[in-house]
Amino acid sequence: MNAMQLTDTIGVSGQVSPEQVPGIAAAGYKVLVNNRPDGEEPGQPGSAEIEAAALAVGLEYHHLPVTAVNFPGPDIDRMAGLFDDGARPVFAFCRTGTRCANLWVATRAGAQRSQAEERARNLGYDLGMAARVPSAS
Repeated sequence: MNAMQLTDTIGVSGQVSPEQVPGIAAAGYKVLVNNRPDGEEPGQPGSAEIEAAALAVGLEYHHLPVTAVNFPGPDIDRMAGLFDDGARPVFAFCRTGTRCANLWVATRAGAQRSQAEERARNLGYDLGMAARVPSAS
């Protein structure tokens, strides 16, 4: 797992295993978001496995799958709400962390969006998916 801190309350990474979930909770996160569709890649842990591990350590769990093709997906407003809730730090994962970083950028508006784009680019993320989503004013 290659975790990146987007903000004080938002972290993203590539695929996590059920065994890594307790460490996510120990790091202070309250919400775990899985942005990968089940079966995206052979050998990938299923959402139910990750959810069981999350619930066992007291994490709130959301499976909000999105792909590059359907980005930002039907759950963009739910993602925005989770990202905006600073009282419940969020750890989101996908295959590499790129979709999660793009979702974060896509849910920001105005000056926040510009700052988010700069932060994500500085961390090495390609923001091609977020560029397809117009920024709200």
